[in-house]
Amino acid sequence: MPERAPVLFVDDEASMRQAVTQWLELAGFELIAHDNAAAVLGKLSMDFPGILVTDLKMEGLDGLELLRRTQQIDPELPVLVITGHGDVQTAVEAMRLGAYDFIEKPFAPERFLDVVRHAGEKRALVLENRRLRRAVNEQTIASRIIGTSKVAEHLRSAVAELAGTDVSVILFGETGTGKDLIARCLHDFGRRHKGNYVAVNCAAIPETMVESEFFGHEAGAFTSAVKARPGKLEHASGGTLFLDEIDSMPLATQGKLLRVLQERSVERLGSNQSTLVDLRPIAASKIDLHRASEEGRFRSDLYYRLSVVELVTPPLRERKEDIPLLFTYFATAAAQAHGRELRPVSAATVSMLIAQDWPGNVRELRNAAERYALGLGGFAAGAQAEQEKVSLAEQVDAFERALLERSLAEAGGKIGTVMERLDIPRRTLSEKMARFGLDRRHFVELDRPNSASQVDPLGRKLPKR
Repeated sequence: MPERAPVLFVDDEASMRQAVTQWLELAGFELIAHDNAAAVLGKLSMDFPGILVTDLKMEGLDGLELLRRTQQIDPELPVLVITGHGDVQTAVEAMRLGAYDFIEKPFAPERFLDVVRHAGEKRALVLENRRLRRAVNEQTIASRIIGTSKVAEHLRSAVAELAGTDVSVILFGETGTGKDLIARCLHDFGRRHKGNYVAVNCAAIPETMVESEFFGHEAGAFTSAVKARPGKLEHASGGTLFLDEIDSMPLATQGKLLRVLQERSVERLGSNQSTLVDLRPIAASKIDLHRASEEGRFRSDLYYRLSVVELVTPPLRERKEDIPLLFTYFATAAAQAHGRELRPVSAATVSMLIAQDWPGNVRELRNAAERYALGLGGFAAGAQAEQEKVSLAEQVDAFERALLERSLAEAGGKIGTVMERLDIPRRTLSEKMARFGLDRRHFVELDRPNSASQVDPLGRKLPKR
């Protein structure tokens, strides 16, 4: 089996495919050759270990459009373009769009193989760096996306993997499920973390101000435009643009946004000058955008541009086992922020919390935890009636789980410390942790918040006492 990076090669000329195939196979490369660009797209992904080599001038989907679509799948995947003699202008355009390099026909096999070899080495390095970042991120993200459920674990794993890439993401979820938190994590643990994180609630902008807010304006562009002002797109350049409730964006604005994302440039209102922008778009919605696009309520071309990856933020009722840990975390943070002593969370309280439906999801749970920390009544209104349906065994289990989670969190996942505090042998502790699906690694970063530099599960900094 060849050890070099695999090469996807696209050219509609049979003679060129035959020649390149011979060169690459003799050099030890694994080759997958196609005569049309459309056949290649299904083979590309963020985990594809090789590179793409494509001719620019082809029937149907040409090399430039293939390059654009490849950039949407993985901007760090090396694309080598082959151009005809005298077609340097198109090659320059390809480089602007993100091509790794270009080679002009006719070319020597040695030169071609050298570029392919270096591109493959770069790809291997990118994938290895992603793997290492993912391993580090999974530990750190555990302090932001809190929970021991399989749902929470899957979400952490997905965020850790996607943070190391630059692909567009659409987040689907009910209100209060943490879509902004996920978007913030994708930014904070990604390569754009030093750039701006610009969050925009599309439903909160008056329709008359939408274009000015997004694209900016020059002085005099309209009556109240006293001075020039950059828009959200310019402000997010170099960083991440989070478009919450994007389904509320007017269709006309959606078309202009699509053009900006494709051309990577924006024109302010009242200006004929284009400004280059380089940003990662992340969109969020409570509705099914695919269905909305089919019904004409959302632009299908913008949907396909944004939906390289789709993530679902689950409602709290689908991850009830995370409720005790989340409640304790929020209550601890609130007690510390207000200088209060936190009362122990009783088994009855835990049972009430688990029995609640939480239509407002994590946001509603946080509010309940803050009321509890402040000693206010009605922190879980409506749950008392449901408590009567919870058996004694279920209440005992809920209490044990809450106690173990709190002890693990306070001990930073140190088993010895938990054994000492609870005065139980290692075997008993291990059995109970296995029974409740608890993993000490999830609690390594969950020490009680003690500085303003730490953040809560909503991505906000916690105040000092």
